[in-house]
Amino acid sequence: MLGVFSWIVIGYPRQRGPSEGTRAEVTIAPGARIEEVAATLGERGVLRHPRLFTIYMRWIGGDEQLREGTFSLSDQMTPAHIARRIALGFGSAPVRVTIPEGFNRFDVAERLAENGVCKADEFLAATVDPEVLAREEVSAASFEGYLFPDTYELATDMRPAIVIKRLVRTFRRRVIPLMDEDAAALGALREQLGYGIDDVLILASVVEKEAAVPDERARIAGVFLNRLRSDAFRPRHRLQADPTVSYGCLHDPASAPSCAGFNGRITRAMLNDRANPYNSYRHGGLPPTPICNPGLATLRSVLRAEEHDFFYFVARGGRRHAFSRELTRHNKNVDRFIRNE
Repeated sequence: MLGVFSWIVIGYPRQRGPSEGTRAEVTIAPGARIEEVAATLGERGVLRHPRLFTIYMRWIGGDEQLREGTFSLSDQMTPAHIARRIALGFGSAPVRVTIPEGFNRFDVAERLAENGVCKADEFLAATVDPEVLAREEVSAASFEGYLFPDTYELATDMRPAIVIKRLVRTFRRRVIPLMDEDAAALGALREQLGYGIDDVLILASVVEKEAAVPDERARIAGVFLNRLRSDAFRPRHRLQADPTVSYGCLHDPASAPSCAGFNGRITRAMLNDRANPYNSYRHGGLPPTPICNPGLATLRSVLRAEEHDFFYFVARGGRRHAFSRELTRHNKNVDRFIRNE
């Protein structure tokens, strides 16, 4: 019998779960019993042997230290890792967190909170903290754009500043070589538009939010660069990108009257509101900061933008766009694909 219990305490906790790619949000209510929790974990595909997990948790005293709340778990976690996530007093559990391309800092904060890494409000506060920005040598007003999209091995209950350090360090490790590789293209943008790396990052963030399929990134980047370069395009040098408008309402809802009650949908009043500094329909040039965290492919699409004479594009279905050179053709495309006329 001693050998069995030794295995439950030493061997069993190191075994991974089914490892079929299952993730589950599991809620532990106040006063929940370990048997109930283990059964739920088994039903959700996180644990192989709920009864063994119950015995293990009782043996180590975790059944009396259950946390309350909702926890994001995966079937690749070992019982020991799960115990650290759902019970107090057993240290931090490693957490595998994926930040997709195009997530803004608000999305990142929510993803981190879902995985128990840190609280969303504390992370967001750290992304605009002047001391944290100075420590990481980021001269922008926030870390938007520098929270590099990737999969990270983090831990529960981390300090937001430490998480930011990891993401920014990855940004520098991945992005700086790209800029060096395309130094000639970066130099051309500097000569034509006065752009540096930060400006490329801002434009790439807009392209990231507009391009739904990879093979349109460079073409959409070319459209925006045509608008920025051309004195003939009207209104002059305006990106006219919807995602910039909505980001302004997320970034600072109090900055513009049209942002009141913003629910994710863009209204005509929002498009006309000059008080929103991110409104690229009313302000020329680039937005004040990136509007999301673009990936390497989108950054490369700005440096290697397709050369063409398109100024307009509109969604035509299937996540793709119809491109046009003239406003009259664009309006016809809008009637066809958006208004169904």
